[in-house]
Amino acid sequence: MRIPGPEHQEDGGRSAVAAAGGLHQYQLRLHAAYGPVVRFQLPGADTAVSVADPVLLEATAHLDKRPEELFAFLDPLCEAGNLQVLPADEHTPWRRLLLSVLAGRPSHERHFARFAELAREVADRWATGQAGQPAPAGPAGPAGRAGSANGQPIELQKELTALSLRMICGFAFGGADADTDADRLVVAFEDVLTEHLGRLYQVPRPDPRSAERAEEALAYLRATVDRVVAAHRSDGRTDRSDLIGALVEAGESPARIRDTVMVTLLAAHHTTGVAVSWTLHLLGRHPDAADRVAAELDEVLGDRAAPDYGDLRRLTYLDMVLKESMRLFPPGPYGARETTEHLALGPYEIPAGTTVFYPFWAVHLNPEHWPEPERFDPERFAPQEVAKRHRLAYVPFGIGPRSCEGAALATVEAQLVLAVLLKRLRFQPAPGHEVTPVERFVLWARDGIRMTVQLRELT
Repeated sequence: MRIPGPEHQEDGGRSAVAAAGGLHQYQLRLHAAYGPVVRFQLPGADTAVSVADPVLLEATAHLDKRPEELFAFLDPLCEAGNLQVLPADEHTPWRRLLLSVLAGRPSHERHFARFAELAREVADRWATGQAGQPAPAGPAGPAGRAGSANGQPIELQKELTALSLRMICGFAFGGADADTDADRLVVAFEDVLTEHLGRLYQVPRPDPRSAERAEEALAYLRATVDRVVAAHRSDGRTDRSDLIGALVEAGESPARIRDTVMVTLLAAHHTTGVAVSWTLHLLGRHPDAADRVAAELDEVLGDRAAPDYGDLRRLTYLDMVLKESMRLFPPGPYGARETTEHLALGPYEIPAGTTVFYPFWAVHLNPEHWPEPERFDPERFAPQEVAKRHRLAYVPFGIGPRSCEGAALATVEAQLVLAVLLKRLRFQPAPGHEVTPVERFVLWARDGIRMTVQLRELT
């Protein structure tokens, strides 16, 4: 049976993606028009098959190869081979090493206090009217309560992306990150990604210095990581609870260590900061859910400003809210694999060498598995409701042997940041500000997510 889809386009589908406002929106339109399995042209891969049905996704969960052309924009970050497309014999041991650090409770617990300190610093600045101002090492901000008449709305994505980058820098670098400028790292990553994603999608770049600036940014990123790796090697530290320490102890080459840290920083600082931003956005528009989160925090934490690591498992409603947010706004809205042999996908036959596209956002909005899919309802993630659904109906971190190695760490970070902020502050949408999702490596808000904050009145 022939897979349904749009007519062939001479430009490889670029104009269709652009007209839809990005690849993630294009996927939603395709699946609404053609059903759960769609054949379409994907820039960088010619023809792909997109699968939005979790039952059919099960047949692809074993795939362990990524399409090289689709991930070529990450080549500049890697000198020892693009980590996103490593062959299975290299990828499997590398993944096992990353999971031993990123998914390990001892690592999380060791860094948790520092994570909490960084989150409290942000809450302090926002609570004292310094929203939008640099971190404490920078110039002081204006006086007045954040969100009050004297304060300015907070641009959550910018602030929280910088916070999550500071967290992952500490996790990756261990104790050698004191001189790391997180704000400059954020800008550098954005310069590199904007340039190379623009090349993939053939997006005009009006700034004639964009390519030069991207090269300068890449040189800065590499030099920063090299400096920290050298510090680990010189003092003999091999603490496996930080990423560089584990890679050094495992005997990885300097180039592979640098590549791993670069890709980890890139993925972690985008996804966690964006996930928390979308969650606060949704809570600002659903005050009943915000009240319930606040009540749970008061019950579990009492007078404490931040949870201990063990408290996170008791914040069950907060966890449900975070999951529902990542269902509605998955930070990474899609993934891709490549078949290495013939694959039967329901009534369809998929030949070897086909790009299989995972439209996570379309999966999360599939009405067959999510009634009223666009409605915010954290109760969908109550245990009894989760038990009713297919396991792949919710896939914010991907599926199979190439799923996100940092999923556990990202979840811990997001829960902690939300707990610290919501224990002390209440968030409301900035008047007149419209929030529009767009594609920007992650599911980003085009004009930011601007919110005002007020101190909570604790009972």
